[in-house]
Amino acid sequence: MNEIKMVDLHGQYLKIKTEVNEAIQRVIDSTAFIKGNDVHQFQEELSTYMGVHHTIACGNGTDALQLAMMALGLQPGDEVITTPFTFISTIEVIKLLGLKPVLVDVEEQTFNIDPTLLGNAVTDRTRAIVPVHLFGQCAYMEKIMELATSRGVFVIEDNAQATGTDYIYPDGSTRKAGTIGHIGTTSFFPSKNLGAFGDGGALFTNDDSLGQLLRALMNHGMKQRYYYDYVGVNSRLDSMQAAILRIKLRHLDHYALARQQAAAYYDHALSDLTDIQVPVRSPFTTHIFHQYTLRLPAGSRDDLKAWLQKKEIPSMIYYPVPLHLQHAYRDLGYKTGDLPVSEKLSGNVLSLPMHTELDEEQLDYISEQIHAFFNS
Repeated sequence: MNEIKMVDLHGQYLKIKTEVNEAIQRVIDSTAFIKGNDVHQFQEELSTYMGVHHTIACGNGTDALQLAMMALGLQPGDEVITTPFTFISTIEVIKLLGLKPVLVDVEEQTFNIDPTLLGNAVTDRTRAIVPVHLFGQCAYMEKIMELATSRGVFVIEDNAQATGTDYIYPDGSTRKAGTIGHIGTTSFFPSKNLGAFGDGGALFTNDDSLGQLLRALMNHGMKQRYYYDYVGVNSRLDSMQAAILRIKLRHLDHYALARQQAAAYYDHALSDLTDIQVPVRSPFTTHIFHQYTLRLPAGSRDDLKAWLQKKEIPSMIYYPVPLHLQHAYRDLGYKTGDLPVSEKLSGNVLSLPMHTELDEEQLDYISEQIHAFFNS
């Protein structure tokens, strides 16, 4: 059996090695390393895939969130609602811009922001809501957009973990995650479902004015070279990464299917273990399984992780401390017990290996060892 990895980027690369190497060489030969043709082509191709008017590539997913808030004109002191159960970038940029994070707990079943709690969190100072499509499936965007529209606030989708996911409306129509709110953001960090060979990110919008503004903001605030209309930042996706992402975009649906098949295998293999809860699928969204995350009985998570490690099976805890209890964010005034679902999840979730190269032998071995732990 091949070594089990949490993410097997090398195995994925080997299958597209010729295409990737040729693309890299093409960029080197062109010497158009910044704002080259591959960047423009990638933005157009990703816009077509996403079904959105504007894709603006940038330096990374964190920058994408910051650029979105800048473009929407958020000012210091404005309140931005998001979730405490996510990666730090989501709240980090809110603080860096002098905005006020307001945290709303998540649903225990889906890990996504609980829309039933949003109404009470909105105040006269709320300017935006940032739902996170965690682990590969959408938050309940219909309810979020309905509330946002009624209260006159913006919606910025944090789509770093769900590029390629479909949101399904009651009439059967679909839209891609990241294209429903006023602006969507994503990350091309190497381990993402659509991952570069370094950092990268993008923003999505159907608003022509926002699209034009975002293109200027990510390039020092320029519309015309050396003429600065806005205070911007330097956040560009380089041509090498764009060339690689163009290739991987062509395989994205296949990658999603491979992850879904691995998730289905886990589901079936672990179905008789009543002590664990496998990922729950919401009916209004597909799930592309950026992570496959179990919920475990209280007190068993760390023991299972240690057991798996002894069996040479990697696992990860996403996330061990919710954002409202992180040292850097104590000034927000939250305390233990304020967001109980997120706190509970941080103590009992464990993510299993999940990537495009998992084979049946590996999946069987992982599942067998989880059974052995609970039956020991």
